[in-house]
Amino acid sequence: MFFLRILLGICILYHFHDLHVSSCVNPEDICEDPPVFSPSHLVVRHGDPTSATCTVCKEQCHNKLIGLEKSLGSESTKGTTITWKVEKLTEWDTSALCFYNYNNSKQCCTELPVTVYHPPVRVSLRFMNGSGPLIVNHTYTLQCTVEDVAPVNSLIVSFYKGDTQLAQSKFHSEDKKPMTKAATHDINPSREDNGAQYWCEARLELGPEGPEHPPVVESENITSTVHCESDHYSTVVYLTNIYRQKIILISLTHRTDSHKYSSELTKY
Repeated sequence: MFFLRILLGICILYHFHDLHVSSCVNPEDICEDPPVFSPSHLVVRHGDPTSATCTVCKEQCHNKLIGLEKSLGSESTKGTTITWKVEKLTEWDTSALCFYNYNNSKQCCTELPVTVYHPPVRVSLRFMNGSGPLIVNHTYTLQCTVEDVAPVNSLIVSFYKGDTQLAQSKFHSEDKKPMTKAATHDINPSREDNGAQYWCEARLELGPEGPEHPPVVESENITSTVHCESDHYSTVVYLTNIYRQKIILISLTHRTDSHKYSSELTKY
């Protein structure tokens, strides 16, 4: 008989456990004196410790069943205050739920959202269409690759030429685990872009609850070499010397790094 009572008690506890989890997603479970988490949103680097405190209620939960649902970590209760602690946060998708029962087992609860982030392992930049010199007024695509970053929906990739920002890219994904993402940007170089430094930056914008200095990782610079279209061809110019009655043939060949053309002169 004693054993049956223990078994019945365990079944009741499991029943309440399931009820706690489902109550927070029920729109009818809104109450006037809800639990309050501090902070209201946790932003934690993967593998770091974290903690939060839940004030279960101001008045309505006294002498009521109170509790905290969580997938990891430990909890301690003092009066109507519950403290949740995690020594090493290693789950990518987790949260905590603070609740109390009132009015014939109706429940009042609040969920603590947890954002687990991971800065990029590496950020690299390359030209997708060619590795040689750039030609004026031709279109080239820069690709910035960000490796192993989480969460992707907080990632912003920026393209730069020197200190000038060229473009930004954002991503939309519900996946919370680290992923590798790539962004692209098209450029049309001019003669003034010869020697310009191109680079990209990956930044995690984690909101006001995130770190004071958002995680930022930059790529190495790419130095551009820009040629004119005519640099790849020989140009022949005929000039007539009226006084000497001779034709001078000037053959312009490849332009040097000093932006001057070498030439061959032939008199006829």
